[in-house]
Amino acid sequence: MNTAGSVSWFLALLLAPLLLGIINRTKAFFAGRQGAPLVQAYFDCWKLLQKGAVYSRTTTWVFVSGPVAGLAAVLAAAALVPLGGIGAPVSFAGDLILFAYLLGLMRFLTVLAALDTGSSFEGMGASREVWFSALAEPALLLGLAVLARETKSLSLSGMIFALTGEVWTRSGIILLLLAVALFIVLLAENARIPVDDPNTHLELTMIHEVMVLDHSGPDFGFILYGAALKLWVLSALLVGVVVPVRTGNPWLDGAAVLAGIMAVAVLVGIVESCMARLRLFRVPQLLVGAGAFSTLALILALR
Repeated sequence: MNTAGSVSWFLALLLAPLLLGIINRTKAFFAGRQGAPLVQAYFDCWKLLQKGAVYSRTTTWVFVSGPVAGLAAVLAAAALVPLGGIGAPVSFAGDLILFAYLLGLMRFLTVLAALDTGSSFEGMGASREVWFSALAEPALLLGLAVLARETKSLSLSGMIFALTGEVWTRSGIILLLLAVALFIVLLAENARIPVDDPNTHLELTMIHEVMVLDHSGPDFGFILYGAALKLWVLSALLVGVVVPVRTGNPWLDGAAVLAGIMAVAVLVGIVESCMARLRLFRVPQLLVGAGAFSTLALILALR
């Protein structure tokens, strides 16, 4: 693990909850409100870690270990994603496949914990989560295949390093299609509008939030932090594609990517402020559209 890579991973761990604050402040701005502090997510996680957890008599070790194991999975995924010119702590040929599987593992563990409660309500949310993820994951994997084709690399760090302004000049349409697909995947994977609403309390429309209703105390704190870290990881991947800043100075490149990640959080807040959540049967159409963008980008890359 190199020093620069350790810095990028540490920044992800430190700044990930800030993205939630930026999204909420952006939504508050559009609503004409002051909004919660930018660091509210830090306060929430700290408060939850100091509380005790309540467990149902019907749950088993699966429910107890779900939040911790899910957080461990996304922590490992964060170690594979570079921060612009700052390489990832862990990098090897084929790590893009491991990256996708770690995100899938995080979701799988959350679904298992929800099903372990024996609640039909949480089972409904788990079913919807798996349904949508089955449509979002192909778009992500095809997008990674496009990057591998364009950069001739099978490592996430190698891909991001190779995406320079020259590559954008040569393959701008392909990368633009890929960026749109990745942004839709980011919204879906992080339960954001128009796919899901993290603030909803309507029983018939809840998806991700319904799966974590029975979690409390530190367990819910792990889930909240893991969600913020997942948002950071996918934002860093998207910005690495969209912002081809390669000055030769990794710290300047990293600063540009940090600014881009904050801009992605603002963009997510704008999307949530300007449009409503889609009806459930419309969400698969959106995710299939993301897959179509990735497929078209791959076809153009293979020409």
